[in-house]
Amino acid sequence: MRQKLVARFGENVPRYTSYPTAPHFHPGIDAAVCRGWLQALNEGDEISLYLHIPYCDKLCWFCACHTKQTRHYEPVTIYLRSLHAEIATVAGLVGGKGRVRAVHFGGGSPTMLKPEDMAALGTALRNSFGFLPGATISVEIEPNDMDDARLDALAEIGMTRASLGVQDFDPKVQKAINREQSFLQTKAVVDGVRSRGVESVNLDLLYGLPHQTRESVSSTVAQALTLEPDRIALFGYAHVPWFKKHQTMIDEAWLPGPAERFAQSQLAARAIVDQGYEAIGLDHFAKPGDALALAARAGTLHRNFQGYTDDCCETLIGLGPSSISQFRQGYAQNMPSTSEYRCTVDDGGLAAVRGIALSNDDRVRGWIIERLMCDFAFSAVDLVERFGEAGQRLLLQSSSMALHDPVRLLELDGDRFVVPAESRPFVRSIAARFDKYFEAGTARHSAAV
Repeated sequence: MRQKLVARFGENVPRYTSYPTAPHFHPGIDAAVCRGWLQALNEGDEISLYLHIPYCDKLCWFCACHTKQTRHYEPVTIYLRSLHAEIATVAGLVGGKGRVRAVHFGGGSPTMLKPEDMAALGTALRNSFGFLPGATISVEIEPNDMDDARLDALAEIGMTRASLGVQDFDPKVQKAINREQSFLQTKAVVDGVRSRGVESVNLDLLYGLPHQTRESVSSTVAQALTLEPDRIALFGYAHVPWFKKHQTMIDEAWLPGPAERFAQSQLAARAIVDQGYEAIGLDHFAKPGDALALAARAGTLHRNFQGYTDDCCETLIGLGPSSISQFRQGYAQNMPSTSEYRCTVDDGGLAAVRGIALSNDDRVRGWIIERLMCDFAFSAVDLVERFGEAGQRLLLQSSSMALHDPVRLLELDGDRFVVPAESRPFVRSIAARFDKYFEAGTARHSAAV
């Protein structure tokens, strides 16, 4: 049964970190619209901030992020001046109304910043925005960047969660993706952040990489578990060379096929769960006492551009080129070009150039998709109570899927529509059935499994 599902639903579909998804953003949402959305924040609204650092000192061939390689630090210095300018402009428009609940530094490689530059960013944020007590500060860490001075700088900005990219510890796999990183390097960074008071450590692992086998994946997972991370993210490698040209450096003949990818993912997931971690959504795992696990059990888990999160803020402000902001009114994305971004924000402008305003239908479908991705279920009563007639229309679609689909991707259990256990690895394909833009769109996506 599983192999038939892999064959049928191992299709290319969105990851659903938003709805509607980014390929459907359009230029009608520009800086003027974004300005209005920022100014419309209410007094006391809780907000999250995302800061994008679009540079790496070495380019990993598997990466699909908006980043560029630089061997010199001067472009980073120039970029940071612009990022500070954008922070000042956005903070002025927010006007002190928002209270920061969470900050996430992503990239690229945020940890390639010099310690003094990282500390200056932390200071600028706290001087520009009001922070709530206990606000979380998450940083994506590239272990090859790290030294004691950088670890100290992360402690200085109040980092509460460290997320380390591991991918795979097998040297053959690492060479194929241009990312060489030993287990001992990784352990040293984990030990370093913990010795500085960071209580939450996440490790990112990948399956479906070139030359990966079930044995190499099992070995990597076993080594990662010895570090006792609080969370593990287990992603499938997204091979999208039409989108990221450097992925052409990976010979497609080296990649495992759909059945092998699926076997790798299930083998790794079982090994992690067997060590006492709770499965969170499609591809995350957490210790039972972790905030992510608590949110999953309480039904308050969410999904945004950083993946699964316990962050419940309605507003997420993205800073830096290509960053995406989420407002109650819709989504807005900054221009991807670093040079154009600098010209715009250096003059006090906003960098938003595309996005989408949410319709009532978008809100209903987005809620269903998020609950499916987070809980593998949603309540019919909750759907109608939240969205009224619009919810009722989608309820009919859900009922038809549950009652007439012989594959049983969705089942009716009392008032709840539930994805059965055997279908959960294919939840992205199930979510796509509620995506009105998907069939009509021309965007190309990564494999669902």
